[in-house]
Amino acid sequence: MRFIELFAGIGGFRLGLEQAGHKCVYTNEWLKKPASIYEKQFGDKPDTRDITTIRGDELPEADLIVGGFPCATFSIAGKRSGFSLEDTRGSLCFEMFRLAKEREIPYILFENVKGLLNHDGGRTFRVMLGALDELGYDCQWELLDSQNFGVPQHRERIFLVGNLRGHSRPQVFPIGSATRENESTDGREPKKREGFFSNISPTLDAHYTKGGASRQYVVTQWRRGSFRDYKSDGVPTLTATMGTGGHNVPFLVKEGEYRKLTPLECERLQGFPDNFTKYYADGTEVSNSERYERCGRTVSVPVIKAIGKKLYEF
Repeated sequence: MRFIELFAGIGGFRLGLEQAGHKCVYTNEWLKKPASIYEKQFGDKPDTRDITTIRGDELPEADLIVGGFPCATFSIAGKRSGFSLEDTRGSLCFEMFRLAKEREIPYILFENVKGLLNHDGGRTFRVMLGALDELGYDCQWELLDSQNFGVPQHRERIFLVGNLRGHSRPQVFPIGSATRENESTDGREPKKREGFFSNISPTLDAHYTKGGASRQYVVTQWRRGSFRDYKSDGVPTLTATMGTGGHNVPFLVKEGEYRKLTPLECERLQGFPDNFTKYYADGTEVSNSERYERCGRTVSVPVIKAIGKKLYEF
């Protein structure tokens, strides 16, 4: 499929979909720093315009439009303001839907935090489904956990695939060993998955080094999690577990010593190639704090690749 990538960040959707055999024909990312990392890695300079100013007829022809629109207004780590006049990030999903309809793109794929499903008692997600329904898209979705796709990170995210009526419906979900709740457009919310798992890292987020805990880490601090960091020969060498002392972020443990995960290790937890976030397009180095933020704000590449394979087969 030829696809358009919106809210591109550093290109997690593109990397996974291209690994599955698809082709990116357009990218939009209005933040300069992630756009520059993207340009360094893919050789394409993203369109940095505000998405609300872009018209559908300005986009190239495509089969699929993808993106992870801003999630802070739905996440338990944010204020959960949802669709708000004070914070309009939550409403940017409608810009994605608008462009899909204006350009008559037959397929949509988006990702967002698990909290989208139960935000405002499930009404927020139902509003999104209603908007897609009015635009002519039927939807399927599933809650997927990155740990089931080859990366040692407990990261639950909702993935939705929409197809424009009149176009065949791809059989994407359920997928692999994903969380076993799969729903269609009937407004129901998938069941919640409880508990925390051993031998994996807790969820990475964008607040890793910002001096204080995000609420995600406060929640998971009380249940110990760990992950294995593999050498190139596949031998497990290190274990990560939750640190305490007010940091509320995962630490790496080796011979009784604690330290924060490095940006390289965070890249690996998301399935990116080593040092993917290390340089900007002009060759200057990205700060560690920016690298942590980019890793926390992107998708897990192997999950996107798995979905991409299903779409490729379709």
